[in-house]
Amino acid sequence: MTEADTQFMQAALALAQQAQACGEVPVGAVVVQRGIIVGRGHNRPISATDPTAHAEIMALRDAGNHLRNYRLLDCTLYVTLEPCVMCIGAMFHARIQRLVFAANDPKTGACGSVIDLPMENRLNHHLQVTAGVLAPEAGSLLKQFFAQRRKSTGPCNHAH
Repeated sequence: MTEADTQFMQAALALAQQAQACGEVPVGAVVVQRGIIVGRGHNRPISATDPTAHAEIMALRDAGNHLRNYRLLDCTLYVTLEPCVMCIGAMFHARIQRLVFAANDPKTGACGSVIDLPMENRLNHHLQVTAGVLAPEAGSLLKQFFAQRRKSTGPCNHAH
């Protein structure tokens, strides 16, 4: 973990807070090429009515538009939550060189929590993975979000 990793993860955390403000699960992502953020995204599946609108996908799309190329060579993707299978697949297709994530996702994480796709030798692309950068901050944001969501929905109290 480098100072740059911390700086870029802080940018991803700021995007996660934007997602939370929109009622989305607080996950943010940035794509960095040669020390410059070239793509930004946060979770938008609810507001976009799009199951693929994860933070990573939104950041990859933004970076592709910015760089005018679907191949995001020499890029690192920073995300506040361990990516799912779909997002890792998109990173492979984009040829992301390195992935840095904060909190583990024990339910859908595809970088070791449930499955470890970056280490799968049968796949045609591999990327370097750094886990745990600002994990306490990202984890706290997620825990607060879900605690608030449970509190606001509460148990179902139907009269019988």
